[in-house]
Amino acid sequence: MLVAAPAQAILPIQHWQTAGGARVYFVENHDLPMLDISVEFPAGAGHDQRAKSGAAGLVQRLLKSGTDGMGEDEIARRLDDVGAQLIGRFDFDRGGLSLRTLTSDRERRQALDVFARLLRAPSFPAEVLEREKVRLTGALKEADTKPDTIVSRTFYPLAYGDHPYAMRESGEVETVARITREDLAAFHQRHYAGRYAVVALIGDVTRAEAETIAEQVTRGLPRGSGPEPALPPVKALAEGAMRTVSHHASQAHIAIGAAGVARGDPDYIALYVGNFVLGGGGFVSRMTEEVRQKRGLAYSAASYFHPLQREGPFIISMQTRRDQAAEALDVARATLAEFVKNGPTAVELAAAKRNIVNSFPLRIDSNRKIHEYLALIGFYRLPLTYLEDFAKDVERVTVADIRDTFQRRIRPDRMVTVVVAGDEAKP
Repeated sequence: MLVAAPAQAILPIQHWQTAGGARVYFVENHDLPMLDISVEFPAGAGHDQRAKSGAAGLVQRLLKSGTDGMGEDEIARRLDDVGAQLIGRFDFDRGGLSLRTLTSDRERRQALDVFARLLRAPSFPAEVLEREKVRLTGALKEADTKPDTIVSRTFYPLAYGDHPYAMRESGEVETVARITREDLAAFHQRHYAGRYAVVALIGDVTRAEAETIAEQVTRGLPRGSGPEPALPPVKALAEGAMRTVSHHASQAHIAIGAAGVARGDPDYIALYVGNFVLGGGGFVSRMTEEVRQKRGLAYSAASYFHPLQREGPFIISMQTRRDQAAEALDVARATLAEFVKNGPTAVELAAAKRNIVNSFPLRIDSNRKIHEYLALIGFYRLPLTYLEDFAKDVERVTVADIRDTFQRRIRPDRMVTVVVAGDEAKP
């Protein structure tokens, strides 16, 4: 028991599989009479077909629109009647639903009944699909005029080529127009299978109750055929690329980056800590110091890693005056190159560690935040001790670790650069 105690110091995560093969992750917490539960699947935008991209997102959105004779209004009424909150969960990798409900008997039973039926047998009403396609098409057309959207739509195809991560999560105007109700039903049948499901629960229920709930919300899901849907490997860029897009915006919007790191990669912690010094630490980061503080070239300049099932992006982003774009780019590139070559100083690393470790408790100070981590740990098959190990792993990182990892994983000469601004922004 003494040996096992440290693994339970932060969160005693319990893990098992349902009869249908769903993976369950549970934390028992009786502080509040609440239950947070999510069921997620390998059903994110990365699993779309390119010709009908946007289907995965529409499936997730329309899960809440009808089931078993219940329409949108009836579903909303039943959830509102017991004070339950239903939230969609969707990104490149994952799709599913999350529910927050009281744990008193009537409220919990009614909320979970609706939740399970939505997951098991969504009806994808034709009239709702057409309405959502019209709404989505309008939103896409409006977004396509925004500099940030143009940066993203230009950056990801350059960085990812023919990989699914190159596609926009919400799809394109022309691809959304092709999507049919049959496409949604087929996607649900393939990807929302019980044996692919990841159930995350935290709240005022016992282990026995959690087991019953997990069975209830996964029973009757599609069986699934073949292995769990997976995404292809990401190809490393052979060379850099530069694109400048003319736009009437007064500010130049800039992104520099490439594919970075996947969830569960052993290099992630060193990259995360190093990036805090480089551009992830706000006003104490090098990018902010060099680009904003010393030269006044941008209000903010930041960098981040976004780990996914495959290598998610590493991006440096900033906005600056159009006539300063070339200079800001030069400074950002020089700052990155110097960091990759030499890494942080010992003083910078000590400050970064202190900030990361001291702020860590704020990441798990509520059931909702813990629930997010449970879902993350479950979907990406991270160790149950992931949260317990995080601070210790951060403390172990050295200057040499960061320098070595950045030199192996980040190639400044093979970065994609996108500038959305007037022609004068060309370097």
